[in-house]
Amino acid sequence: MAPRAYWKGYLKLSLVSCPIAVNPAASSSERVSFRQINRHTRHRLRQQLVDEVTREPVDAADRGKGYEVAKNEFILIEDEELEALEIESNHTIEIDSFVPAAQIDKRYYDNPYYIVPNDKVGQEAFAVIRDAMKGKAMVGLGRVVMAKRERVIALEPHGKGLIGTTLRYPSEVRNAEEYFEEIPDIKVPGEMLKLAEHILETKSGDFDPLQFKDHYEEALVELLRKKQAHIPVKKGKEEFAAPANVINLMDALRRSVQAGRAAPPPQQKKGKKRIEGQKEMLLPIEGKQSAGEVSARKVKPSRPLREAEEVPARAVSKRRSSR
Repeated sequence: MAPRAYWKGYLKLSLVSCPIAVNPAASSSERVSFRQINRHTRHRLRQQLVDEVTREPVDAADRGKGYEVAKNEFILIEDEELEALEIESNHTIEIDSFVPAAQIDKRYYDNPYYIVPNDKVGQEAFAVIRDAMKGKAMVGLGRVVMAKRERVIALEPHGKGLIGTTLRYPSEVRNAEEYFEEIPDIKVPGEMLKLAEHILETKSGDFDPLQFKDHYEEALVELLRKKQAHIPVKKGKEEFAAPANVINLMDALRRSVQAGRAAPPPQQKKGKKRIEGQKEMLLPIEGKQSAGEVSARKVKPSRPLREAEEVPARAVSKRRSSR
């Protein structure tokens, strides 16, 4: 069953329209997250909003939105006044134009969303709009209001549905020249360039996101496992060894080419080495795993477990941080 829609409204192309549901295509909810707690009691902390001048707590009914026009001078804006700013893109994504996908600068891409028909009656109209864009290498540009802000959204077919990617406004994209202008113009010798191109060829391959590994996340999960098992862990920062300065660039390129030729084929990863003295944990920490892996490993014990017992690893869902 599909999750509850993040946004509901209509998709419109000229006089053709259909009801749609929009959901984020990306999520960071699987990452390990922390909450602030009292070191001594291990209780969660709760923040309290106070008046900056009087330092008195402010009740929810007395909180409002303000725009600062001068230092410590605000215009009070009521929620009802914001709700009155009704524009068509509040409820409708109208496709205004179509442009070649290759013309959109990657810096303008922001967040991707899945778009699906939200009513059986509108499925045919949705299919017409989707199929009209297939094979054209074009994206449709429209406008949509999300989180009370109007955004430009680029639409393109993806399987049975559509992918909509919000685009940044020009004012949100920084000028590259401000960062690149001090880079000197260097004429790279042909032999160096050929060696570098050869290194690129030896490292070329197909895009496979399944090969992406979040090494920090893995190390963080391992830290939590050790802490839960009461195994001593390292503290403090390890000194970072910066790469050695290249004295002879040509020599470094040649050695890189030779190292690439001598590199052995990749070996299959071995199972994780068991930590000496570590007992099975009563509540193993769940890291980044697919939903299938997690559900397959969930087990409810029929009786309390003793520390010395050997038990299968069981995944327990960690509490998510509130957004």
